[in-house]
Amino acid sequence: MIEFVPLPLIDDFVIKYNVGQAILLLFVLSILAAIPLGSQKVLSLNAITFGLLFVLIPSSLAPPHYKYLGIALLVAAPLVYTTARR
Repeated sequence: MIEFVPLPLIDDFVIKYNVGQAILLLFVLSILAAIPLGSQKVLSLNAITFGLLFVLIPSSLAPPHYKYLGIALLVAAPLVYTTARR
């Protein structure tokens, strides 16, 4: 009797993506979740956190353009935080 094991299906789906793409997806989902709050400070703190994650990812796990995205987020997000009213 063959049992249905979903792990190979998940593995085949996930193996196509790298860590940078997974963190980028989490970043987009967290931004979408924070938009209803209406706070620029929350959005900028979120961007700072993910900027640090993108910068700290080892280069062997993700292409270098994710590191550049992290640097851009670390430059832009503090500016948004300082200009935010709430």
